[in-house]
Amino acid sequence: MTNSKTTITLAGRRRFWFIFTLLTGTWTMSISQSSLSTVYPTFMQDFGISASTVQWLTTGFMLTMVVMMPISPWLLNNIGFKKLFLTVLVLFDIGSIIIYFAPSFAVMMVGRLIKAAAVGVLFPSYQSILLTITPEAKRGSTMGVAGLVMGSALASGPIISGVVLKFTDWHGLFLVFITVATILIVLSFVTIQDVMVSKPSKLDGLSIVMLLGFAGILYVVNEIGKPNVNWTFGWGLLIVSLLAVAYFTYRQFHLETPLLELRVLKTFNYDLAIFLTAISYIALIVVTIVFPLYYQGVLKVSPFISGLSLVPGAVFLSILNPLTGKLAEKIGYKQIMLIGMSMIVVGWLILALITTKLNLATMILIAALIEGGNAFVMMPAVTLGANSLPNQLISHGTAVITTVRQILGSAGVAIATLILSNVTAAQLKAGVPTLAANLHGYHAVFLTMLGVEIVGVILALLLRDERQKN
Repeated sequence: MTNSKTTITLAGRRRFWFIFTLLTGTWTMSISQSSLSTVYPTFMQDFGISASTVQWLTTGFMLTMVVMMPISPWLLNNIGFKKLFLTVLVLFDIGSIIIYFAPSFAVMMVGRLIKAAAVGVLFPSYQSILLTITPEAKRGSTMGVAGLVMGSALASGPIISGVVLKFTDWHGLFLVFITVATILIVLSFVTIQDVMVSKPSKLDGLSIVMLLGFAGILYVVNEIGKPNVNWTFGWGLLIVSLLAVAYFTYRQFHLETPLLELRVLKTFNYDLAIFLTAISYIALIVVTIVFPLYYQGVLKVSPFISGLSLVPGAVFLSILNPLTGKLAEKIGYKQIMLIGMSMIVVGWLILALITTKLNLATMILIAALIEGGNAFVMMPAVTLGANSLPNQLISHGTAVITTVRQILGSAGVAIATLILSNVTAAQLKAGVPTLAANLHGYHAVFLTMLGVEIVGVILALLLRDERQKN
Protein backbone atom coordinates (compact mmCIF):
# COMPACT_ATOMS: atom_id res chain seq x y z
CA MET A 1 0.00 0.00 0.00
CA THR A 2 1.36 3.42 -0.92
CA ASN A 3 0.51 6.92 0.18
CA SER A 4 -1.30 9.22 -2.16
CA LYS A 5 -2.08 12.89 -1.89
CA THR A 6 -5.81 13.08 -1.28
CA THR A 7 -6.15 16.12 0.96
CA ILE A 8 -6.49 19.87 0.73
CA THR A 9 -4.07 21.78 2.94
CA LEU A 10 -5.49 23.93 5.73
CA ALA A 11 -3.46 26.51 7.61
CA GLY A 12 -3.80 29.47 9.96
CA ARG A 13 -7.26 30.71 10.85
CA ARG A 14 -8.95 28.48 8.28
CA ARG A 15 -7.50 25.43 10.00
CA PHE A 16 -8.36 26.73 13.48
CA TRP A 17 -12.01 27.45 12.70
CA PHE A 18 -12.37 24.20 10.76
CA ILE A 19 -11.11 22.16 13.71
CA PHE A 20 -13.05 24.30 16.22
CA THR A 21 -16.36 23.70 14.43
CA LEU A 22 -15.61 20.00 13.92
CA LEU A 23 -14.67 19.36 17.55
CA THR A 24 -17.49 21.50 18.95
CA GLY A 25 -19.96 19.43 16.95
CA THR A 26 -18.35 16.21 18.14
CA TRP A 27 -18.28 17.47 21.74
CA THR A 28 -21.98 18.38 21.61
CA MET A 29 -22.93 14.95 20.29
CA SER A 30 -20.78 13.25 22.90
CA ILE A 31 -22.49 15.29 25.63
CA SER A 32 -25.86 14.24 24.21
CA GLN A 33 -24.81 10.60 24.43
CA SER A 34 -23.36 10.68 27.97
CA SER A 35 -25.71 13.06 29.79
CA LEU A 36 -29.04 11.40 29.12
CA SER A 37 -28.88 8.63 31.73
CA THR A 38 -29.31 11.18 34.53
CA VAL A 39 -32.74 12.06 33.08
CA TYR A 40 -34.02 8.47 32.89
CA PRO A 41 -35.99 8.60 36.17
CA THR A 42 -37.80 11.70 34.89
CA PHE A 43 -38.61 9.98 31.57
CA MET A 44 -39.97 6.97 33.47
CA GLN A 45 -42.27 9.19 35.48
CA ASP A 46 -43.43 11.45 32.61
CA PHE A 47 -44.12 8.65 30.12
CA GLY A 48 -45.13 5.95 32.61
CA ILE A 49 -42.51 3.45 31.46
CA SER A 50 -40.33 0.90 33.25
CA ALA A 51 -36.57 0.99 33.79
CA SER A 52 -36.06 -1.75 31.18
CA THR A 53 -38.03 0.28 28.62
CA VAL A 54 -36.19 3.56 29.19
CA GLN A 55 -32.89 1.68 28.89
CA TRP A 56 -33.66 1.29 25.18
CA LEU A 57 -32.64 4.94 24.80
CA THR A 58 -29.10 3.67 25.45
CA THR A 59 -29.35 0.22 23.87
CA GLY A 60 -31.02 1.46 20.67
CA PHE A 61 -28.48 4.27 20.45
CA MET A 62 -25.55 1.84 20.62
CA LEU A 63 -27.07 -0.60 18.13
CA THR A 64 -27.66 2.17 15.58
CA MET A 65 -24.19 3.62 16.10
CA VAL A 66 -22.43 0.31 15.52
CA VAL A 67 -24.25 -0.18 12.20
CA MET A 68 -23.53 3.34 10.95
CA MET A 69 -19.82 3.43 11.85
CA PRO A 70 -18.62 1.08 9.07
CA ILE A 71 -20.61 3.07 6.48
CA SER A 72 -18.78 6.32 7.30
CA PRO A 73 -15.81 5.74 4.90
CA TRP A 74 -18.16 5.30 1.93
CA LEU A 75 -20.05 8.44 2.92
CA LEU A 76 -16.81 10.43 3.23
CA ASN A 77 -15.64 9.29 -0.20
CA ASN A 78 -18.94 9.83 -2.00
CA ILE A 79 -20.69 12.78 -0.38
CA GLY A 80 -17.81 15.06 0.55
CA PHE A 81 -17.07 16.13 4.09
CA LYS A 82 -18.88 19.49 4.08
CA LYS A 83 -22.18 17.97 2.93
CA LEU A 84 -21.68 15.02 5.28
CA PHE A 85 -20.96 17.20 8.31
CA LEU A 86 -23.93 19.46 7.58
CA THR A 87 -26.18 16.42 7.11
CA VAL A 88 -25.00 14.95 10.42
CA LEU A 89 -25.71 18.24 12.22
CA VAL A 90 -29.15 18.57 10.61
CA LEU A 91 -30.05 14.99 11.58
CA PHE A 92 -28.86 15.62 15.13
CA ASP A 93 -30.93 18.81 15.23
CA ILE A 94 -34.02 17.07 13.83
CA GLY A 95 -33.64 14.22 16.33
CA SER A 96 -33.39 16.71 19.21
CA ILE A 97 -36.47 18.61 17.99
CA ILE A 98 -38.47 15.37 17.74
CA ILE A 99 -37.51 14.46 21.30
CA TYR A 100 -38.32 17.97 22.56
CA PHE A 101 -41.87 17.77 21.21
CA ALA A 102 -42.34 14.01 21.72
CA PRO A 103 -45.85 13.20 22.99
CA SER A 104 -44.87 9.60 23.77
CA PHE A 105 -41.83 7.44 24.44
CA ALA A 106 -42.13 5.80 21.01
CA VAL A 107 -41.77 9.18 19.29
CA MET A 108 -38.86 10.04 21.58
CA MET A 109 -37.20 6.77 20.55
CA VAL A 110 -37.45 7.77 16.88
CA GLY A 111 -35.66 11.03 17.62
CA ARG A 112 -33.00 9.19 19.64
CA LEU A 113 -32.29 6.76 16.80
CA ILE A 114 -31.95 9.62 14.29
CA LYS A 115 -29.40 11.22 16.59
CA ALA A 116 -27.60 7.89 16.97
CA ALA A 117 -27.26 7.59 13.19
CA ALA A 118 -25.65 11.04 13.10
CA VAL A 119 -23.25 10.24 15.95
CA GLY A 120 -22.37 6.86 14.43
CA VAL A 121 -21.24 8.55 11.22
CA LEU A 122 -19.44 11.48 12.88
CA PHE A 123 -17.37 9.66 15.51
CA PRO A 124 -15.17 7.75 13.02
CA SER A 125 -15.30 10.60 10.47
CA TYR A 126 -13.99 13.37 12.71
CA GLN A 127 -10.95 11.25 13.59
CA SER A 128 -10.38 10.41 9.92
CA ILE A 129 -10.53 14.06 8.92
CA LEU A 130 -8.20 15.25 11.69
CA LEU A 131 -5.68 12.55 10.87
CA THR A 132 -5.90 13.17 7.13
CA ILE A 133 -5.40 16.97 7.26
CA THR A 134 -2.51 16.72 9.74
CA PRO A 135 1.09 15.81 8.78
CA GLU A 136 2.13 12.52 10.34
CA ALA A 137 4.73 14.20 12.58
CA LYS A 138 2.05 16.39 14.22
CA ARG A 139 -0.82 13.91 14.45
CA GLY A 140 -0.12 13.10 18.09
CA SER A 141 -0.65 16.70 19.17
CA THR A 142 -3.80 17.12 17.07
CA MET A 143 -5.37 13.92 18.34
CA GLY A 144 -4.36 14.92 21.86
CA VAL A 145 -6.50 18.03 21.50
CA ALA A 146 -9.32 15.82 20.22
CA GLY A 147 -8.86 13.63 23.30
CA LEU A 148 -9.05 16.73 25.50
CA VAL A 149 -12.39 17.65 23.91
CA MET A 150 -13.85 14.15 24.24
CA GLY A 151 -12.53 13.76 27.79
CA SER A 152 -14.10 17.05 28.81
CA ALA A 153 -17.40 15.81 27.37
CA LEU A 154 -17.17 12.78 29.65
CA ALA A 155 -16.55 15.05 32.63
CA SER A 156 -19.08 17.75 31.85
CA GLY A 157 -21.99 15.65 30.56
CA PRO A 158 -23.47 14.80 33.98
CA ILE A 159 -22.70 18.33 35.24
CA ILE A 160 -24.45 20.05 32.33
CA SER A 161 -27.53 17.84 32.59
CA GLY A 162 -27.58 18.35 36.36
CA VAL A 163 -27.40 22.14 36.09
CA VAL A 164 -30.06 22.32 33.36
CA LEU A 165 -32.40 20.01 35.29
CA LYS A 166 -31.96 22.15 38.40
CA PHE A 167 -33.54 25.15 36.64
CA THR A 168 -35.91 23.51 34.16
CA ASP A 169 -37.31 20.11 33.13
CA TRP A 170 -35.80 17.65 30.66
CA HIS A 171 -37.03 19.71 27.70
CA GLY A 172 -34.46 22.35 28.62
CA LEU A 173 -31.62 19.89 28.02
CA PHE A 174 -32.74 19.25 24.46
CA LEU A 175 -33.33 22.94 23.89
CA VAL A 176 -29.61 23.39 24.61
CA PHE A 177 -28.75 20.72 22.01
CA ILE A 178 -31.10 22.29 19.45
CA THR A 179 -29.60 25.74 19.98
CA VAL A 180 -25.97 24.60 19.73
CA ALA A 181 -26.62 22.38 16.70
CA THR A 182 -28.43 25.20 14.88
CA ILE A 183 -25.56 27.62 15.53
CA LEU A 184 -23.07 25.03 14.30
CA ILE A 185 -25.08 24.46 11.10
CA VAL A 186 -24.84 28.18 10.30
CA LEU A 187 -21.15 28.31 11.27
CA SER A 188 -20.33 25.23 9.17
CA PHE A 189 -21.30 26.97 5.93
CA VAL A 190 -18.35 29.31 6.49
CA THR A 191 -15.79 27.19 8.34
CA ILE A 192 -16.15 23.65 6.99
CA GLN A 193 -14.86 22.68 3.57
CA ASP A 194 -14.17 19.53 1.61
CA VAL A 195 -10.69 18.42 2.57
CA MET A 196 -10.66 15.00 0.90
CA VAL A 197 -10.82 14.27 -2.80
CA SER A 198 -14.04 12.33 -3.41
CA LYS A 199 -13.83 8.82 -4.84
CA PRO A 200 -17.35 7.90 -5.97
CA SER A 201 -18.17 4.21 -5.78
CA LYS A 202 -21.23 2.00 -5.87
CA LEU A 203 -22.92 1.39 -2.53
CA ASP A 204 -23.10 -2.34 -1.83
CA GLY A 205 -26.55 -2.88 -0.36
CA LEU A 206 -25.89 -6.46 0.72
CA SER A 207 -22.91 -5.35 2.80
CA ILE A 208 -25.12 -2.83 4.60
CA VAL A 209 -27.67 -5.55 5.38
CA MET A 210 -24.89 -7.76 6.76
CA LEU A 211 -23.81 -4.89 9.05
CA LEU A 212 -26.93 -5.64 11.09
CA GLY A 213 -24.91 -8.58 12.39
CA PHE A 214 -22.82 -6.16 14.46
CA ALA A 215 -26.00 -4.79 16.02
CA GLY A 216 -27.18 -8.34 16.75
CA ILE A 217 -23.93 -9.23 18.50
CA LEU A 218 -24.02 -6.03 20.54
CA TYR A 219 -27.65 -6.65 21.49
CA VAL A 220 -26.91 -10.15 22.78
CA VAL A 221 -23.84 -8.90 24.66
CA ASN A 222 -25.98 -6.29 26.41
CA GLU A 223 -28.51 -8.96 27.44
CA ILE A 224 -25.84 -10.83 29.44
CA GLY A 225 -26.68 -10.86 33.12
CA LYS A 226 -30.19 -9.46 32.75
CA PRO A 227 -33.08 -11.38 34.34
CA ASN A 228 -35.73 -13.24 32.33
CA VAL A 229 -33.81 -13.19 29.05
CA ASN A 230 -35.13 -15.49 26.31
CA TRP A 231 -31.84 -17.24 25.57
CA THR A 232 -33.35 -19.47 22.91
CA PHE A 233 -33.91 -16.33 20.89
CA GLY A 234 -30.62 -14.84 22.14
CA TRP A 235 -28.44 -17.75 21.03
CA GLY A 236 -30.26 -17.93 17.69
CA LEU A 237 -29.73 -14.22 17.10
CA LEU A 238 -26.05 -14.51 18.08
CA ILE A 239 -25.45 -17.35 15.60
CA VAL A 240 -27.22 -15.50 12.77
CA SER A 241 -25.35 -12.29 13.63
CA LEU A 242 -21.95 -14.03 13.68
CA LEU A 243 -22.70 -15.59 10.30
CA ALA A 244 -23.71 -12.18 8.93
CA VAL A 245 -20.48 -10.57 10.19
CA ALA A 246 -18.44 -13.49 8.78
CA TYR A 247 -20.06 -13.07 5.37
CA PHE A 248 -19.62 -9.29 5.56
CA THR A 249 -15.90 -9.83 6.18
CA TYR A 250 -15.61 -12.35 3.35
CA ARG A 251 -17.47 -10.06 0.97
CA GLN A 252 -15.24 -7.04 1.69
CA PHE A 253 -12.17 -9.01 0.65
CA HIS A 254 -13.80 -10.04 -2.63
CA LEU A 255 -15.44 -6.79 -3.79
CA GLU A 256 -13.52 -4.58 -6.19
CA THR A 257 -14.57 -1.54 -4.15
CA PRO A 258 -15.58 -2.75 -0.67
CA LEU A 259 -17.86 -0.82 1.63
CA LEU A 260 -15.21 -1.14 4.34
CA GLU A 261 -11.61 -1.83 3.31
CA LEU A 262 -10.63 -4.65 5.65
CA ARG A 263 -7.24 -5.08 4.03
CA VAL A 264 -6.08 -2.58 6.64
CA LEU A 265 -6.02 -5.61 8.95
CA LYS A 266 -2.92 -6.86 7.10
CA THR A 267 -0.85 -4.13 8.83
CA PHE A 268 0.71 -5.45 12.06
CA ASN A 269 0.89 -2.23 14.09
CA TYR A 270 -2.64 -1.31 13.04
CA ASP A 271 -3.98 -4.66 14.32
CA LEU A 272 -2.29 -4.11 17.67
CA ALA A 273 -3.63 -0.53 17.76
CA ILE A 274 -7.19 -1.85 17.38
CA PHE A 275 -6.93 -4.04 20.45
CA LEU A 276 -4.97 -1.50 22.50
CA THR A 277 -7.57 1.23 22.00
CA ALA A 278 -10.34 -1.30 22.77
CA ILE A 279 -8.62 -2.64 25.91
CA SER A 280 -7.97 0.86 27.23
CA TYR A 281 -11.58 1.80 26.45
CA ILE A 282 -12.82 -1.24 28.40
CA ALA A 283 -10.86 -0.01 31.43
CA LEU A 284 -12.32 3.48 31.03
CA ILE A 285 -15.93 2.45 30.58
CA VAL A 286 -15.82 -0.15 33.39
CA VAL A 287 -14.56 2.60 35.72
CA THR A 288 -17.43 4.89 34.72
CA ILE A 289 -20.04 2.11 35.16
CA VAL A 290 -18.75 -0.07 38.02
CA PHE A 291 -17.15 2.55 40.29
CA PRO A 292 -20.44 4.44 40.83
CA LEU A 293 -22.02 1.12 41.81
CA TYR A 294 -19.22 0.66 44.37
CA TYR A 295 -19.69 4.20 45.66
CA GLN A 296 -23.43 3.74 46.15
CA GLY A 297 -23.55 0.04 47.10
CA VAL A 298 -20.48 -0.24 49.35
CA LEU A 299 -19.74 3.31 50.47
CA LYS A 300 -23.44 4.28 50.63
CA VAL A 301 -23.02 7.72 49.07
CA SER A 302 -25.84 9.47 47.18
CA PRO A 303 -26.19 9.22 43.38
CA PHE A 304 -25.28 12.91 43.19
CA ILE A 305 -21.99 12.42 45.08
CA SER A 306 -21.37 9.26 43.07
CA GLY A 307 -21.69 11.21 39.83
CA LEU A 308 -19.46 14.04 41.02
CA SER A 309 -16.83 11.48 42.06
CA LEU A 310 -16.31 10.62 38.38
CA VAL A 311 -15.38 14.19 37.50
CA PRO A 312 -11.76 14.31 38.85
CA GLY A 313 -10.69 11.29 36.79
CA ALA A 314 -12.35 12.65 33.65
CA VAL A 315 -10.70 16.05 34.16
CA PHE A 316 -7.32 14.36 34.65
CA LEU A 317 -7.89 12.40 31.43
CA SER A 318 -8.75 15.60 29.57
CA ILE A 319 -5.66 17.45 30.82
CA LEU A 320 -3.30 14.60 29.96
CA ASN A 321 -4.61 13.95 26.43
CA PRO A 322 -2.87 16.87 24.64
CA LEU A 323 0.30 16.32 26.70
CA THR A 324 0.51 12.63 25.78
CA GLY A 325 0.01 13.49 22.12
CA LYS A 326 3.02 15.82 22.13
CA LEU A 327 5.07 13.36 24.18
CA ALA A 328 4.30 10.55 21.73
CA GLU A 329 5.78 12.63 18.91
CA LYS A 330 8.98 13.08 20.91
CA ILE A 331 9.66 9.67 22.48
CA GLY A 332 7.55 7.35 20.32
CA TYR A 333 4.06 5.83 20.45
CA LYS A 334 5.23 2.46 21.74
CA GLN A 335 6.86 4.04 24.78
CA ILE A 336 3.81 6.21 25.49
CA MET A 337 1.42 3.27 25.32
CA LEU A 338 3.63 1.17 27.58
CA ILE A 339 3.48 3.98 30.16
CA GLY A 340 -0.30 4.18 29.82
CA MET A 341 -0.94 0.45 30.02
CA SER A 342 1.36 0.27 33.07
CA MET A 343 -0.67 3.00 34.80
CA ILE A 344 -3.89 1.14 34.05
CA VAL A 345 -2.47 -2.18 35.29
CA VAL A 346 -1.17 -0.57 38.51
CA GLY A 347 -4.63 0.87 39.17
CA TRP A 348 -6.37 -2.48 38.82
CA LEU A 349 -3.52 -4.24 40.68
CA ILE A 350 -4.05 -2.03 43.75
CA LEU A 351 -7.75 -2.85 43.68
CA ALA A 352 -7.02 -6.56 43.23
CA LEU A 353 -4.56 -6.68 46.15
CA ILE A 354 -6.72 -4.80 48.66
CA THR A 355 -9.74 -6.89 49.59
CA THR A 356 -11.08 -4.59 52.31
CA LYS A 357 -13.39 -1.62 51.80
CA LEU A 358 -11.66 1.44 50.35
CA ASN A 359 -12.74 4.99 51.12
CA LEU A 360 -14.10 7.40 48.52
CA ALA A 361 -10.93 9.48 48.22
CA THR A 362 -8.79 6.39 47.52
CA MET A 363 -11.24 5.13 44.89
CA ILE A 364 -11.25 8.54 43.18
CA LEU A 365 -7.43 8.54 43.04
CA ILE A 366 -7.35 5.02 41.59
CA ALA A 367 -9.99 6.00 39.03
CA ALA A 368 -7.83 8.99 38.07
CA LEU A 369 -4.80 6.70 37.67
CA ILE A 370 -6.70 4.34 35.36
CA GLU A 371 -8.28 7.15 33.35
CA GLY A 372 -4.93 8.94 33.16
CA GLY A 373 -3.43 5.78 31.73
CA ASN A 374 -6.20 5.78 29.14
CA ALA A 375 -4.94 9.19 27.93
CA PHE A 376 -1.60 7.54 27.13
CA VAL A 377 -3.21 4.72 25.15
CA MET A 378 -6.55 5.33 23.41
CA MET A 379 -5.91 8.35 21.18
CA PRO A 380 -2.20 7.48 20.68
CA ALA A 381 -3.28 4.00 19.55
CA VAL A 382 -5.70 5.53 17.03
CA THR A 383 -2.91 7.82 15.78
CA LEU A 384 -0.38 4.99 15.55
CA GLY A 385 -2.90 2.89 13.65
CA ALA A 386 -3.45 5.74 11.17
CA ASN A 387 0.29 6.29 10.80
CA SER A 388 0.59 2.64 9.77
CA LEU A 389 -1.82 3.17 6.85
CA PRO A 390 -1.72 5.20 3.63
CA ASN A 391 -3.89 8.34 3.65
CA GLN A 392 -6.56 6.86 1.40
CA LEU A 393 -7.26 4.09 3.95
CA ILE A 394 -7.36 6.22 7.11
CA SER A 395 -11.16 6.60 7.03
CA HIS A 396 -11.54 2.82 6.75
CA GLY A 397 -9.00 2.32 9.54
CA THR A 398 -10.77 4.64 12.00
CA ALA A 399 -14.15 3.08 11.15
CA VAL A 400 -12.83 -0.40 11.99
CA ILE A 401 -11.22 0.83 15.22
CA THR A 402 -14.32 2.66 16.47
CA THR A 403 -16.62 -0.27 15.62
CA VAL A 404 -14.41 -2.85 17.36
CA ARG A 405 -13.93 -0.50 20.32
CA GLN A 406 -17.69 -0.05 20.72
CA ILE A 407 -18.40 -3.79 20.62
CA LEU A 408 -15.53 -4.84 22.91
CA GLY A 409 -16.25 -1.98 25.31
CA SER A 410 -19.87 -3.08 25.63
CA ALA A 411 -18.75 -6.69 26.04
CA GLY A 412 -16.36 -5.64 28.80
CA VAL A 413 -19.09 -3.85 30.74
CA ALA A 414 -21.52 -6.75 30.27
CA ILE A 415 -18.97 -9.29 31.51
CA ALA A 416 -17.94 -7.09 34.45
CA THR A 417 -21.54 -6.59 35.60
CA LEU A 418 -22.27 -10.31 35.11
CA ILE A 419 -19.28 -11.26 37.27
CA LEU A 420 -20.28 -8.70 39.89
CA SER A 421 -23.87 -9.89 40.17
CA ASN A 422 -23.12 -13.64 40.03
CA VAL A 423 -20.25 -13.63 42.53
CA THR A 424 -22.19 -11.39 44.92
CA ALA A 425 -25.28 -13.60 44.64
CA ALA A 426 -23.22 -16.76 45.23
CA GLN A 427 -21.65 -15.23 48.35
CA LEU A 428 -25.04 -14.17 49.71
CA LYS A 429 -26.42 -17.65 49.07
CA ALA A 430 -23.50 -19.08 51.03
CA GLY A 431 -24.53 -16.95 54.02
CA VAL A 432 -21.83 -14.29 53.72
CA PRO A 433 -22.86 -10.86 55.13
CA THR A 434 -24.03 -8.33 52.55
CA LEU A 435 -21.00 -6.02 52.72
CA ALA A 436 -18.53 -8.89 52.46
CA ALA A 437 -20.51 -10.44 49.59
CA ASN A 438 -20.46 -7.14 47.70
CA LEU A 439 -16.72 -6.77 48.26
CA HIS A 440 -16.14 -10.30 46.93
CA GLY A 441 -18.11 -9.39 43.81
CA TYR A 442 -16.15 -6.22 43.16
CA HIS A 443 -12.85 -7.98 43.89
CA ALA A 444 -13.68 -10.57 41.22
CA VAL A 445 -14.30 -7.74 38.74
CA PHE A 446 -11.01 -6.06 39.68
CA LEU A 447 -9.08 -9.33 39.18
CA THR A 448 -10.73 -9.86 35.79
CA MET A 449 -9.87 -6.33 34.67
CA LEU A 450 -6.29 -6.80 35.86
CA GLY A 451 -5.99 -9.86 33.60
CA VAL A 452 -7.47 -8.01 30.61
CA GLU A 453 -5.14 -5.04 31.02
CA ILE A 454 -2.05 -7.26 31.42
CA VAL A 455 -2.88 -8.52 27.93
CA GLY A 456 -2.76 -4.85 26.87
CA VAL A 457 0.77 -4.49 28.25
CA ILE A 458 1.86 -7.55 26.28
CA LEU A 459 0.34 -6.11 23.08
CA ALA A 460 2.10 -2.77 23.69
CA LEU A 461 5.42 -4.63 24.03
CA LEU A 462 4.80 -6.24 20.62
CA LEU A 463 4.41 -2.87 18.86
CA ARG A 464 7.02 -2.01 16.27
CA ASP A 465 8.68 1.33 16.97
CA GLU A 466 7.57 3.57 14.09
CA ARG A 467 10.61 5.84 14.55
CA GLN A 468 12.84 3.14 13.13
CA LYS A 469 11.33 3.53 9.67
CA ASN A 470 12.38 7.18 9.40
